[in-house]
Amino acid sequence: MTGEEMSSVRWAFRCGSWTPSRSDWLFASRCVQPEEKDRIGQFLFAKDAKSAMAGRLLLRRFVCERMQIPWSEIRLDRSPRGKPYLAAPIKVRSDSGPEPQAWSFNLSHQGDYAVLAAEQGMQVGVDIMKTTMPGSSSVSEFFRIMTRQFTAYEWSVIQSAGSEHRQLAAFYRHWALKESFIKAIGTGLGFNLQRVEFHLPSEPLTQGQVLRQTKMHLDEEEQEDWIFEESLLDADHHVAVALGPADKAGSAPLPSSLPPPTTFTLLSFIDLIALASPLTEEDPAYWDSFKMKTEAPQRQRDTHTSTPASH
Repeated sequence: MTGEEMSSVRWAFRCGSWTPSRSDWLFASRCVQPEEKDRIGQFLFAKDAKSAMAGRLLLRRFVCERMQIPWSEIRLDRSPRGKPYLAAPIKVRSDSGPEPQAWSFNLSHQGDYAVLAAEQGMQVGVDIMKTTMPGSSSVSEFFRIMTRQFTAYEWSVIQSAGSEHRQLAAFYRHWALKESFIKAIGTGLGFNLQRVEFHLPSEPLTQGQVLRQTKMHLDEEEQEDWIFEESLLDADHHVAVALGPADKAGSAPLPSSLPPPTTFTLLSFIDLIALASPLTEEDPAYWDSFKMKTEAPQRQRDTHTSTPASH
């Protein structure tokens, strides 16, 4: 594996079609930190519990494989806003050459997938959105409610996309871009989303390729040092990865020529637990509790809808 391949990770797991067996769910629950196991157990719906569990396993697999920290020694904490970070990161020992650049990583789960993006030497944010019909209102009413999330220019692009479904796809594409940036900079609900405006390329977004031409304007000025990678995991799921300068003193500026973007690799449950080792004893009651959960809220089961939420 070359250095270039080592510096960029894009993983996805399809939690929507994951139906864990008793042994799978109990093993997974033993391989995450006890407080995370408890948090996951408190979700009302199985869909949310599965997404959260997959997210933790993705994170731990990444830290174990790429940062070379043994599974049992990985300690992940959460920022006040809930963003996971590695507590007391262990320095990767290197006998020769310069010190490796720090990793930045981020998770998102929505619709049918959990995704992880990680980058060495750059700040990263990732967001996934599923194109769905609004559950309780018309598309025009949904857009009216969401007016303040986008600029006049962005609305002109969204509303000129064609059919209602195409307009929704454009809406969720823009939403994922904005969220990816917000998550990369670590700013929450106080950020005025109208300060950020995205300019999409004329080239269409198609499955199996990563677009990197989208430009961001912040306070009406184009930001040259931010890169956005967009992809479709399937026809309905937009993923945006924001890559920006690491905000640490002494960090390297954005390289003038980046390697080709990495496409998302779909992992199986076997992949998620390949490097895992149990941290706690088996808890049979955890399966009994999971089995009692309804898969998803009634409205989601009926119309497969969801509204944008911080995740």
